[in-house]
Amino acid sequence: MADKIRVGIVGATVTQGGSGWGANAHVPALKALPGYELKAVCTAHEDTAKASAAAFGAELAFHRFSDMAAHPDVDLLVVCVRVPGHREPVVAGLQAGKPVFCEWPLGKNLAEAEEMAGLARQRALPSIVGLQGRSDPTILYARDLIKQGYIGEVLTASLMCVAPAVLERGPGRIWQGVRANGANVLTITGGHAIDALCAVLGELAEVSARVSTRIPEWRTLEGKAVPVDSPDGINVVGRMVSGAEISISVATAPSNPSGNRLEIYGRDGAIVIRATGALSMGPNQLQAGRGKEPLAAMPVPEKYKFVPSGTPAGQPYNVAQAYARATDALRGGGAFDVDFDLAVKRHKLIDAIERSSATGRSVKLDP
Repeated sequence: MADKIRVGIVGATVTQGGSGWGANAHVPALKALPGYELKAVCTAHEDTAKASAAAFGAELAFHRFSDMAAHPDVDLLVVCVRVPGHREPVVAGLQAGKPVFCEWPLGKNLAEAEEMAGLARQRALPSIVGLQGRSDPTILYARDLIKQGYIGEVLTASLMCVAPAVLERGPGRIWQGVRANGANVLTITGGHAIDALCAVLGELAEVSARVSTRIPEWRTLEGKAVPVDSPDGINVVGRMVSGAEISISVATAPSNPSGNRLEIYGRDGAIVIRATGALSMGPNQLQAGRGKEPLAAMPVPEKYKFVPSGTPAGQPYNVAQAYARATDALRGGGAFDVDFDLAVKRHKLIDAIERSSATGRSVKLDP
């Protein structure tokens, strides 16, 4: 591997008008990191590939993913296409012998995720999944405070996420109204937030859930009504492996969405994490109080910040944190735990939530 880890991205396209996650998050994240180089861009057409490479300063442009995967000057493949299209390039990249960073959700369902994770293990290749909330400085700090017993034994926790309801969508987002495509409020809004909760408190042992679609129709930009079956209201009560009781509420709202709030109550104190947007993107604010003390802000120590001080805030920041934390694993120096196996664990939790809602029963998760 070269001095810098040379990255090839599929799904960062300049013609998206800056609206794509690859263009908005991954490209500026890589530009901020001295140990990485955006080497190649792949899009569906030769002209957009060349235009995107020129716009992002990448040396190589491809319109066939197999060519980018096989190129000797590309060390890491990044998949930022729509969720139903994740499997094909991920499998092709792993079969070409390259590490792969795939955005979350890993697959459109659990079976796809298990297949991709199994192939990564079989090939003994590093993998990264885009659950970037696990690399957020505030989440990392809160995790360590809990481990160190800062608030004592955790008794209960609650997570509330209310995201904006986008009721009018162009072709780049209207497909998310189909539940089978795997990109919806449960998997994305809920998936990222619940994973952040698990990063801090550990895994869930049992869930009882209700999943609903409260807004069953969207409209195209031209005003055409489109039926929707993807979920937009998720309520979960459950028990952590630690024994702590938890409640989770995830929804979208057309007016005044409140963002994310995670409250954790222990025998000796409380921790509250707030975000006006998503916990996975930050910036997050952490408050804590012990005993009779009121909640007070707790600044995150610098040791939890792995990226240069000039790294852009918002979408790129925690993606850059994830790249920085994964560097040693990509260079063969150890494991990075935000990998495809973690993705399977999160897909299994989402599957358990869906099964609980469908059957009206609690579902236990494998330890």
